[in-house]
Amino acid sequence: MASTRDIRRRIKSVKNTRQITKAMELVAASKMKKAQQAALAGRAYAELMARMLAALADRVEESLHPFLVRREVKTRGIILVTSDKGLAGPLNANLFKLVTEIKTPAKYAVIGRKGTQFIARTHRDLLADFTVSDRVPFSEVKVVAEYMTKQYLEGVIDTVEILWPRFRNTLVQVPTLMPLLPLTSVKDVIAELRADAGQAATESKTLSSQMIFEPAANIVLDALLPLYINREIHQQVLDARASEHSARMVAMKTAKDNATKLLGDLTLEYNKARQAAITQEILEIAAGQSAAA
Repeated sequence: MASTRDIRRRIKSVKNTRQITKAMELVAASKMKKAQQAALAGRAYAELMARMLAALADRVEESLHPFLVRREVKTRGIILVTSDKGLAGPLNANLFKLVTEIKTPAKYAVIGRKGTQFIARTHRDLLADFTVSDRVPFSEVKVVAEYMTKQYLEGVIDTVEILWPRFRNTLVQVPTLMPLLPLTSVKDVIAELRADAGQAATESKTLSSQMIFEPAANIVLDALLPLYINREIHQQVLDARASEHSARMVAMKTAKDNATKLLGDLTLEYNKARQAAITQEILEIAAGQSAAA
């Protein structure tokens, strides 16, 4: 049995660890709430874009836009969204597992230090890595979207896809790989945006039919589809931030609970050791008195 001094040292160490993990849990919970609010704030923008695309859908020739034209896929372009820091449970590991299952040629643009380290460590083709601050400003994510769009239009990659931890709830974050380019059709884009905005597919098109576009509809579409790509990537990065803070909160809560349980076990062990020492002293005193008599 360990000495009471050693047990006291371990109890002090576990208490310090519990305080740290509790503080990190509270910080992650606060950040998670803000990240969720930021993600939900994009729904109104998605609704308006859906209405504009619906108005354009019947006025343009889809095959004329480079974002809508399918081509042979030789090299995939994947945006990998991870965290900059660890202590987020299996969040990043689940993403990396999905990356290892990709056997076709692919080039990666990475958001997050953990993803950059993984791509370099596994000797995969890294196009670029980007840093996005915790508040996920649109201006920073737009750089990533424009870079990947440029690579797609220049033929360096034949698809643009995004791999991120989709936020389901506080306990569940699902690694998801979603294609962005080429777009199958404007109607698919509209359906996806309406689903994000919580609208029914059969919603009335009265407002859309009343829209008048200046200049021509195809020129507006040329400007609108890049905005859609930028918006999608920004939304998924916001989603990934909410997932990261949720996973970290759960991991820190689990660590705090484990520390509390370990503290109870150590306290019990300490009391037993102290009681054993007291009993031993009493026996020694009694034995000494018996020998003196």
